Amino acid sequence: MTAPRSRPGAVGTVRAVVGRFGISDVSPVVGSTQLPEHSARAVVGEHLPVSAVVFREGHDAVAASVIVRDPAGSKRPAQRMVPGAPGTDRWHADVRYDLEGLWTFAIEAWSDPMATWQHAVTVKIEAGQGSEELANDLEEGAVLFERLARILPKDERARATAAATALRDHSLDLSHRVGPALDGYLQQLAYENPVRDMVTTSPRYPVWVDRPRALFGSWYEFFPRSIGAQLAGDPTAPAKPARHGTLKDAAEHLDYVASLGFDVVYLPPVHPVGEVNRKGANNTLVANPWDVGSPWAIGSKDGGHDTVNPLLGTMADFEAFVRRARELNMEVALDFALQAAPDHPWVSRHPEWFTTKPDGTIAYAENPPKKYQDIYPLNFDNDPKGLYAECLRVLQVWIDAGVRIFRVDNPHTKPINFWQWLIAEVKKKHPDVLFLAEAFTRPAMMHELAKVGFTQSYTYFTWRNTKTEIETYAQQLVESAHYMRPNFFVNTPDILNGYLVHGGPPAFAIRAVLAATLSPTWGVYSGYELYEHLNLRPGSEEYLDSEKFQLRPRDYAGALADGRSLAPLLRRLNDIRRAHPALQQLANLRIHSADNPDITVFSKRDESSGDTVLVVCTVNPRDVGEATTALDLPALGLDWQDGFTAVDLLSGAEYQWSQYNYVRLDPHWQTAHIFEVRPHR
Repeated sequence: MTAPRSRPGAVGTVRAVVGRFGISDVSPVVGSTQLPEHSARAVVGEHLPVSAVVFREGHDAVAASVIVRDPAGSKRPAQRMVPGAPGTDRWHADVRYDLEGLWTFAIEAWSDPMATWQHAVTVKIEAGQGSEELANDLEEGAVLFERLARILPKDERARATAAATALRDHSLDLSHRVGPALDGYLQQLAYENPVRDMVTTSPRYPVWVDRPRALFGSWYEFFPRSIGAQLAGDPTAPAKPARHGTLKDAAEHLDYVASLGFDVVYLPPVHPVGEVNRKGANNTLVANPWDVGSPWAIGSKDGGHDTVNPLLGTMADFEAFVRRARELNMEVALDFALQAAPDHPWVSRHPEWFTTKPDGTIAYAENPPKKYQDIYPLNFDNDPKGLYAECLRVLQVWIDAGVRIFRVDNPHTKPINFWQWLIAEVKKKHPDVLFLAEAFTRPAMMHELAKVGFTQSYTYFTWRNTKTEIETYAQQLVESAHYMRPNFFVNTPDILNGYLVHGGPPAFAIRAVLAATLSPTWGVYSGYELYEHLNLRPGSEEYLDSEKFQLRPRDYAGALADGRSLAPLLRRLNDIRRAHPALQQLANLRIHSADNPDITVFSKRDESSGDTVLVVCTVNPRDVGEATTALDLPALGLDWQDGFTAVDLLSGAEYQWSQYNYVRLDPHWQTAHIFEVRPHR
């Protein structure tokens, strides 16, 4: 096996086709048209907008179609495109894909002699021309309808033949000669079965189609080792864990996660944790004998990335955990972290896979000011052939164990061409496998990871807290929706945003509502529903007593019973999302106006079903906010003068709304309205 090299490819601009007609600015196109790894993205059942600029010389009519081939290479029926705004020459179609795998599409531009003839004859008749002046036009029309008859379904051919006959019948007056040819039903048949001349075809552009979970889902992250653990010992001394939670404990906890309506259970690494340079509580350099270390410090004498931590159980226990999740209509996402603890078997067997410093020591990970003495980064340049093969082998181990989703740790610190190769290799055998990029990095790298194959990406949502920041960022994500799918995690074990530290319970509710409705995929790290908000030090985004370094048992049931849990809201949000297809999409987001800088208003509409959801949410967790909305009613599927019933899916209340509406939100008891829009009929 040879490790692939990066292959250059233009991103964004598509040159005009050199042919009889112009075809340019094709969308969606990602990167080079020759690379299936650089594909536009869709999911099964999703309508993906396709557009192109199509033009020709002169005044004769031009038309366009989308020609799609499925993963087996079979050509699907051509889908006609419709013209956009006058003067733009842009044509549009919505293409729906019904199978997973690599599809392609091409644009065909062609001369439309039927439309040209119909327009010319109509204009000339309106100008007062008679049969003699139109003799050539009538004969040309007869020839066209004879051509049409040859391509129509057998039971419709007689209509076209009759139109041709009438056009040549000199015994009829002009209106009766052209009448059959201009019949609405026959014109519709001609539109659906066009006569085409001088067809010009664009290159083929790839579209990778995933299963629906790639676009829509609700994630819940928890550490199996904290489940079931009880603390014991002298209350004046550091707490010493009496028992390390297991995968069997975690399997029992799945019922709780399922009760919140989540679709995906995400587990941090379940592999053996290194003992050399193990970190203690709160990332201290010296560990106590009972400290469990960071699960991202992977590998010890017990094994590496292909092994289950013996303290958690066995591979059989892991497979049982996966099966239990499926029984509860959830699936498991597993962390894929390509790094090693100093005592990982790779370090002694393949020292060439790491970076050796001048003094002979192996470089540990650093992200100043953070230091990770317990983690060695991999070096992908010394032995790419061997390391690439090992990474693929490890993935296959967990795929065989039932995992179909991987959350990839820090992919932006590994070579782009490695991910392009690895994901493509996995997809060849397992097109249903999904990859989430945990890439809190520069925009160019985040977007490039999506272009080379990552299914989803973490985003900057965690740090977008004001109305302007949220609306601007959401619109930016919509612009790249054809290749980058966001996953809006409200918190992570590494990220406790200051908004949550200081905002109190209303801040947690606000962020949950925004994440669950702005993005079709969102996520929660356990403890969020318990309003965990204490940071390690002022200004820090790290949790105090971080679960990355110690066990953190939680009393979920007790908090729920005492009314100290956000769990009911999380459940309701997931129920709403599952019931409303409008919220299962990204590109349909529309921002509306409200005259309060703390209140954001946005909507989503599913054109297929007409399902429309309107969200009005405060971003101020402290103060009551009032506003007047100015809604874009056509974006809600309404006319400007229409009213509608706004049914609040959170409270059950109903309101009669129109374009302008008064709203009042008190974050301490009602942070948002999530309205189902019911038009007045």
